[in-house]
Amino acid sequence: MTRAIAVAGLLLIFGTTAGVAERNLIPTLDNHPNVCPDQPPEPKWMQNINVRESYKRLLIQQIYRAQSMERVVESQNCDCPTRYPSWAAAERVYIEHFAASEYWDIVEATSAYRRQANELRREAMPICEATGNW
Repeated sequence: MTRAIAVAGLLLIFGTTAGVAERNLIPTLDNHPNVCPDQPPEPKWMQNINVRESYKRLLIQQIYRAQSMERVVESQNCDCPTRYPSWAAAERVYIEHFAASEYWDIVEATSAYRRQANELRREAMPICEATGNW
């Protein structure tokens, strides 16, 4: 009997604690970047893309990320306009090379751009950290 009361008490305590912790993990709708607060937003058509085609949005995001890291490394500069320019160049690459591609081709290209961005990230990070933009 004592054991059952102890177990019930522990469950009550853990349940209450989990509820409080869960409430603290609710995401906010404010999406303000910590670095370069004037970053250009994604184009509206990307934000409104059909859920079934979200893999296309991911590709454009990875193209943008790879281009960003490449610009930083090439210019040895990480000011906000260099790291976060407009999305036009990434959109152009997508439209010219991938707009008519099949699903698996886009998934493969997304992986390639992610790898490229991650490789360049190693060189870009110290440049950006030095200017406070990481």
